[in-house]
Amino acid sequence: MTEPLSSLASLVRGFADPVHDAQASFRVLLDVLARPGTIGSIDVALDDGVLRQWPAAAFAAMLTLVDFSTPVWLQRPDDALAQAIRFHTGAPLAAESRQAAFAYIDDGTAMPSLDAFLLGTPEAPQNSATLLIRVEAFDGGRPLTLSGPGIQSSAGLAPIGLAPTFWHERSALEAQAPCGIDCYLVCGRSVAGIPRTTRVEVN
Repeated sequence: MTEPLSSLASLVRGFADPVHDAQASFRVLLDVLARPGTIGSIDVALDDGVLRQWPAAAFAAMLTLVDFSTPVWLQRPDDALAQAIRFHTGAPLAAESRQAAFAYIDDGTAMPSLDAFLLGTPEAPQNSATLLIRVEAFDGGRPLTLSGPGIQSSAGLAPIGLAPTFWHERSALEAQAPCGIDCYLVCGRSVAGIPRTTRVEVN
């Protein structure tokens, strides 16, 4: 269906150079997930409307990772973001969190419990949700110690803007491995990856 002209006029633009910018964003997203606790920066050019409304890293990640086969769930109703996702990626919007392959969490202090998202199955653990969670900062919060694959010894992180129960819920999912949830924490252009294989100790 063709978008109405009024909708197209207000549409937030995507990547200026879709191929190059998606490749550059993917490299950062892959690197931070492979090296948990590392903070990367997605520095591609984006519309001013993006920078005013959403973390640039979250918007770039959605343009890079989602497509027509990956439903996206938005924690808060956001017509402008929903329209941009549909137009630029072809991804459908999920009505419920459990239907989503990707979810954008605008407020980590009020997000649903992790069992409200797809965890995959032992036969198909890849059929799980990836969460893009907006945080206020990567320093100044409760200190965390990360360990596991991709971390030589341990790594530290102290994000602000997550519910106190988040890390406890995530630890409880370890018993369901290889099922689980992969997370990206985003703040402005910065992003950190917390894959399901990472052990997180709250200090």
